[in-house]
Amino acid sequence: MSTKITITKENEGEYIGVAGDNYRIVVSGKETNGAYAVIEMLVPPGGGPIPHKHPKIHETFFIVEGELLFKTEEGQSLVKQGGFVDIPFNGGAHAFVNQTDKNCRMICTVAPAGLDDFFKEFGEPVKPNEFLPQPKLTPDFMKKLDTLNEKYGQIMFPPDYLD
Repeated sequence: MSTKITITKENEGEYIGVAGDNYRIVVSGKETNGAYAVIEMLVPPGGGPIPHKHPKIHETFFIVEGELLFKTEEGQSLVKQGGFVDIPFNGGAHAFVNQTDKNCRMICTVAPAGLDDFFKEFGEPVKPNEFLPQPKLTPDFMKKLDTLNEKYGQIMFPPDYLD
């Protein structure tokens, strides 16, 4: 890992459309020798992933603006601007959903890196603030998702798993 200080400006980084959300890779695992990655997530009304877990990754979320309903195996909690969610290694299944009529912006960190590469393979390049439609759960899509989940050590659950 480099000892050189780096600065990522406000619109730099790779933008990826992931399951209807807009993610910006602020710091990639390639830049940190796999130690961590930082991802800015813009979640539109109704957006958010289905329940999933990644046992070998420590993940955190800081809500910069807006609010999200976080769902875990321990229950559900509304997390508003300034709130923080910490999902440790082996932290169990989780999901979030934006139940408001405004976008939610949060900063996600993952250690070690890897989810940034998952998002690059799973999603599609987009522009800032561009939202692609939610993908259709076709057999080909599910096969691709299963392959990526296995590659990156992620486990997905049915959409109603944490309800």
